[in-house]
Amino acid sequence: MATMAISHDQDAIQAEIHIAAPPERVFQALTDPRQLMQWWGQKGMYHHTDWKGDVRPGGQWRSEGVSDTDGSPYHVSGEYVDVDPPRAVSYTWVASWSGPLKTLVRWDLEAASGGTVVRLRHSGFAGAPAAAKGHYEGWQRVIGWMQAFVEKGETVATRPVIPAAPRR
Repeated sequence: MATMAISHDQDAIQAEIHIAAPPERVFQALTDPRQLMQWWGQKGMYHHTDWKGDVRPGGQWRSEGVSDTDGSPYHVSGEYVDVDPPRAVSYTWVASWSGPLKTLVRWDLEAASGGTVVRLRHSGFAGAPAAAKGHYEGWQRVIGWMQAFVEKGETVATRPVIPAAPRR
């Protein structure tokens, strides 16, 4: 189970979890577009339709998908800032549902007894507390999905379906 918090100034989300796999395996799950497509999302909530990434400092990345609740498309994109396999990766994050807000996601991976301590920091939310709260809730799910994929091979296709919220 991940420990998570939003900083007092509401600028950053921080999380930490132990994953029973070596840092190399976790790094692959975080940077390989084919693997990201397998684990990031959940039936009944949303799913990705495309994911591209040029994993190097200055390289671009982009994911596209569709909401399962109302069929609306979304995308998230950015640029890789730091790539240090298998210890760290960071990238900018611009989500279609957050307007022009540009934030920074950083994953730090540290070898630990029986696996990897994964630390996530998503910063740049100063002045946007609603966006910080929404991303906090999203990262709780995403970290769990990644852990289930890396440790047990669970994918979007094999994960239990979340019933779609009724249309209002």
